[in-house]
Amino acid sequence: MTGKIFVTGGTGTLGGHVVPLLRAAGHELRLLSRKPREAAPGVEYVTGDLLVGDGLDAALADVDVVLHMAGGKKGDDVATRNLAEAAARAGVRHIVYVSVIGAETVPVAWLRMKAAAERAIQESGVPWTILRAAQFHDLTLTVVRAMAKSPVVPKPGGLRFQPVDSRDVAARLVELVEDAPAGLVPDIAGPEVIAMGDLTRSYLKATGKHRVLLPVHIPGKTGKAYRAGDNLTLEGALVGRGTWADFLAAHV
Repeated sequence: MTGKIFVTGGTGTLGGHVVPLLRAAGHELRLLSRKPREAAPGVEYVTGDLLVGDGLDAALADVDVVLHMAGGKKGDDVATRNLAEAAARAGVRHIVYVSVIGAETVPVAWLRMKAAAERAIQESGVPWTILRAAQFHDLTLTVVRAMAKSPVVPKPGGLRFQPVDSRDVAARLVELVEDAPAGLVPDIAGPEVIAMGDLTRSYLKATGKHRVLLPVHIPGKTGKAYRAGDNLTLEGALVGRGTWADFLAAHV
């Protein structure tokens, strides 16, 4: 049993699965929130801002483990460094961070930012565990739904994903929080490798929509990386049980 756990991203998609699991296991939680919230049994909310570091020293007082799940389109590297430095000052014994498969291999700005966030944790002096996950089904659905609003939907050649159920990732994170620091652990991905075009087709079929799929070429180093599968973990990954088809059936 760990001591108090400080959680970022506890009110997001992944956090919505992780927090109940941690509470069911008997953990006392302190969740970071941008807005004041009323406490719940075993859950304390504190306000703070990761990007500027406001409130972190107070939020991390008496914390044993940090579970960092918060993320955005910009600033994750800065926010994570602020959090890691505050954790070091507070004497936190373990940081668990969920990152993304391809962080070190795909030359996309967002993934480079995630790699920089990983380095911030590794350089903090606090013992750490990093889990890289594939794209969640939830995000995949958001993308294909947005693309399908157009009568002509791009079908990037060679672009494949291993979408994973966020509940599977949540269960793995709870295991890691309860274990000793383990460094970079095996990635977690979904049970299937699916081409972007097939993801779109399955969504269109599920919704009864008809669209024209237009093949497109992803240029440059980014396209080369995706065609090579640098965003995938084909060997050695922990494989989740939830499938894309099951997720679609439940959410569309």
